Amino acid sequence: MADDQGNLPTQINFDISPEVETGTFADFASIWHTDNVFVLDFASLRGPARESRDESGVAQNSVNARVVTRVRIPPEQVFELAKALTRELEIWEQQTGKRSAQ
Repeated sequence: MADDQGNLPTQINFDISPEVETGTFADFASIWHTDNVFVLDFASLRGPARESRDESGVAQNSVNARVVTRVRIPPEQVFELAKALTRELEIWEQQTGKRSAQ
């Protein structure tokens, strides 16, 4: 990461509390945006899919989920996040020999 002051690299030293360190399981993510922020809602499914009907009476599968955390990031950070996810996925694929769904 480059700093505006002389283009020196910046190292960020993370500190993580014990409560956050173990992480939160999420098996679903929803991503949406406004003009100023991208929002990532991570959710945990609360049971199997069940058949239901929408407002028009059309059959559909319905799954209940609880948002376990919401992360808001500025639009400029989305590009860095996408690059970091791609890089980590490539490393994971090399280490495990597995391929991600494409």
